[in-house]
Amino acid sequence: MAFDGIVTKAIVSELQQVIGARIDKIYEPNKNDILLGFYLNGYNYALNICTDSQNCRLHLTTHSKPNPQNAPNFCMLLRKHLLGLHIKNIFSTNLERVITIDFEGFDDIDDIISKKLIIELMGRHCNIILLDENNVIIDSLRHISSDNTLTRDIIPHVKYQYPTTDKLNFLEIHDFSDFKLKLNLDFSDSYLKTLPSNISNTFNGISKNFIEFILLHLDLNKTEKLNDNNLEKIYNYIYDTIINTDNLNLSFTTFKFTDKNKQDYALIKSKSEENFNLNFFVDDYYFEKENSETFKNHRNNISKLILATLKKYNKRLFNINEKLNECDKMDTYKLYGELITANLYQIPNRKISQIELQNYYDNNNLIKIKLDKRFVPSINAKRFFKKYSKLKNALVVVSEQKIDTLKEINYIESVVYELESCSTIDDIASIYEEIAENDIFK
Repeated sequence: MAFDGIVTKAIVSELQQVIGARIDKIYEPNKNDILLGFYLNGYNYALNICTDSQNCRLHLTTHSKPNPQNAPNFCMLLRKHLLGLHIKNIFSTNLERVITIDFEGFDDIDDIISKKLIIELMGRHCNIILLDENNVIIDSLRHISSDNTLTRDIIPHVKYQYPTTDKLNFLEIHDFSDFKLKLNLDFSDSYLKTLPSNISNTFNGISKNFIEFILLHLDLNKTEKLNDNNLEKIYNYIYDTIINTDNLNLSFTTFKFTDKNKQDYALIKSKSEENFNLNFFVDDYYFEKENSETFKNHRNNISKLILATLKKYNKRLFNINEKLNECDKMDTYKLYGELITANLYQIPNRKISQIELQNYYDNNNLIKIKLDKRFVPSINAKRFFKKYSKLKNALVVVSEQKIDTLKEINYIESVVYELESCSTIDDIASIYEEIAENDIFK
């Protein structure tokens, strides 16, 4: 269902259990991720903040990521301001995908200090922003200037402003009648298949995928026409889900779209006894998803390289075969040269385009020989012999080239087969190491 406002609210509700934790580690594995390590009641936790436009999210994680040898500037800044502080509060407002983490601690002279970390999970506008006690921006993962965009200024020393939206807040809906009124649908001409877009475009924090899941879950996806009865069922499911986010009476389930070749997840009403059940489900889900995406990207990139090389060698083989076809005519050129030389005494010494001679290799049957009319017959004979000699030498070289090229094509095709059989990134890495040392791919 994508990491929408409802999921954000559920995850943040579960994260209330980490309030009071002390920040002891901060990492920036890549340009999109920040990891906050903290200690609470004898346990170490890691909070993963991902600002990738396709997979933006926030959750506890048990999966480690490789870190660069030198920490990036923003990571160093967070370490300077947040290490040693305690999490005082963590919350989101309404169904906004904006999470605020309040930190509090003591400075070197034991004065109380406070900082805020704002996490905006808004697709390509994702950001992580560090604020001081007066809500002034200290720095952010990405700087945004309103000079070039219609958005707010996200730059140091500027007062932070929360993002605004034109969409309605579902939490302010009083009942089903109000919900129906806000949607402003024409029931005489409305279909359920358009409802996910209608609700997502009207209410903030509710994704299309979540509504599509509700249609599947309530077995309404087979119903074409929209009416009060099925719309009220959808409203009740959304309402119950949002209400239960605060009570932690929810868990996640995975599902597949019937008309799309993709898997997603959605919240369902279910009480779990495990701590951080929602967080770790999201952690495992995106870990597998990103690994799968990384695997496919690596495989596709190497596949492009290998297939481009295979195409080049197939083209080389085609040219070799063309040359061999031309070599098949070399004896004909030798015959033309011999016949012209043997009959020079009776051939007029002038430039002509064609002559007809008796072929003494074929019972003196007449044979037509096309000449280059730029030259006299004697020169044409020399040119035929020269062409014969050239093709004869070429036949030896090209035949060897064909053997080598066929071997190389067989090797490349075996690499393609190995690549198609890969199941892990390590398998792909070993193939890359192999081809990187092979001159064929250089």
